[in-house]
Amino acid sequence: MAKPADVSTKKLISLAPDNWVKWVTQIPDIVASEILNSEFQWISRESDVLIRVASPQYGEFLVLNELQLRPSSQMPRRMRAYAGLAEEKYQLPTYPVLLNILKIGDEEIPTRFASNIAGLEARQDYRVINLWEVNVNIVFEQPLPSLLPFVPILQGGDNESTIREALRILRGDEQLNQLETVLAFFATFVLESALVQEIMRWDMAVLRKSPWYQEIEQRGVERGLRMGEERGLRMGEERGRREEILSNIEMSLEVKFGSNGLELMPQIMPIADLEQLKEILRSIVVANTFTELRNVF
Repeated sequence: MAKPADVSTKKLISLAPDNWVKWVTQIPDIVASEILNSEFQWISRESDVLIRVASPQYGEFLVLNELQLRPSSQMPRRMRAYAGLAEEKYQLPTYPVLLNILKIGDEEIPTRFASNIAGLEARQDYRVINLWEVNVNIVFEQPLPSLLPFVPILQGGDNESTIREALRILRGDEQLNQLETVLAFFATFVLESALVQEIMRWDMAVLRKSPWYQEIEQRGVERGLRMGEERGLRMGEERGRREEILSNIEMSLEVKFGSNGLELMPQIMPIADLEQLKEILRSIVVANTFTELRNVF
């Protein structure tokens, strides 16, 4: 089952693409000109965000942004593939960036792919940014609105006052206020759920109305529409919604409770009722401990 790392990475980066590419490349005079289609026909995979940029020193090139929920041993090979496919499709050099959202251990995270077969070498370097190592002040100083939803898990962001400041900025901007639920989700990693709800004046009604869940439902509608016939529309809509909700349940369980959380998936997978699945997802978001979540079941 696919497990997207973000609610909509393209939407987040498009909030301030120039500041974003300056930050991920550390090239001060770089300018973003276009967010490109990053779907590659050779493989069943869409890279998160591919941006055409230009710099007086380096000319025109691509910045490939790949966000992962947690570091994966498979990423060096994937980054090599994504960079090569992007260069082939757009005939431009590529600057690949891998952003890891959550830490899983103390092991070293590779920053390149390398292989040697019978004297033939292949190598792909890429920049790695671990969000837990990023100082939270950079979000407010540069500014980097794309990182506001991740403030609680940034270095120095795991406190009430900083989260309140991030929330104030989100609520003060029409483009950003839809990200409040994402901020709330990551805030539950570092604060008690009751405090998160108090800070945000946040209840289950807000969660139900959030663009996160609306996007889940809309994807189901779009899948159904592609099926064409009226019956296929109804079945496809429901199937699409169920698949997306299950995907988000699995991701949320792994993020908050690790392997223990994933042990609940065999119980959840057979559930067909969409409202019940949505209620499970909401329960995962607000649960403080794995024991508390098990009591829901």
